[in-house]
Formats: sequence, structure tokens, C-alpha cells
Amino acid sequence: MPSILERKDFARWQADEKLPDAALCKAVKEMEAGLIDADLGGFLYKKRVARPGGGKSGGYRTLLSARMGDRYVFLHGFPKSDRANVTQDEKKALQFAGKVFLTLSGEALSRALMSGVLVEVHCEQDH
Repeated sequence: MPSILERKDFARWQADEKLPDAALCKAVKEMEAGLIDADLGGFLYKKRVARPGGGKSGGYRTLLSARMGDRYVFLHGFPKSDRANVTQDEKKALQFAGKVFLTLSGEALSRALMSGVLVEVHCEQDH
């Protein structure tokens, strides 16, 4: 199972929106099956996530950095109704942050998790 993580501010946004971890896990599974909404370059991807009890069309847009099959880091999320996209400056900042998180060593990743900079997303294991 790949590691699925989120930035602290994404986790706060996710909690405010009452978006369950299962929705993020499903998004990662879809990505691993090749269903990617947009490859923004620099390991940054846009992935639509359905609103709980709703569909993807009225749902959320998430931006995440990914090394397919290995590590996924959710960086930013917003309701589709709020805005169509992020600015070029935001995109560059997210690409930079994402690359940093994707290249963390095991030890650095542990420190980031312990300090709360990154939060682990817990997925139900299929047995």
C-alpha cells in the first residue's frame, strides 16, 4: 500500500468540509488505475473528489504531489464552486512543496509526521 499523506492545512480544510479519509483513499486508488484529471507537471496532479453523499461534478478539487504507487501528498483542496483553478504562482509553490515532501527520507518523513507538518491518511485495508 502506498503512503498517503496530507499537509497540516489540507487536513484542517478536510475536517472543516467533513470530507472522510475514505474519499482521499478512493482518489488515490483511481489515480493508480490511471484516472487522473490533470497532470500539472512537476509531480503535481489535480484530482476531483466527490462530496460526501454527492457526486464529483459538485465536489472538490484537490491538488496533490505523487510518485505513483509509492507516496501521495495532498497539498490543497477547494470546492469546485469556489474557483475554477489555482494561479500560476500557487501552482509553482505547490510543485515546490510537493517535490520536497516526495523526496523526504524515511527519517525526515517520520519527523514531519511527529511534528504535525504532515498527517497520515488512514485507509481501510482490503483483505
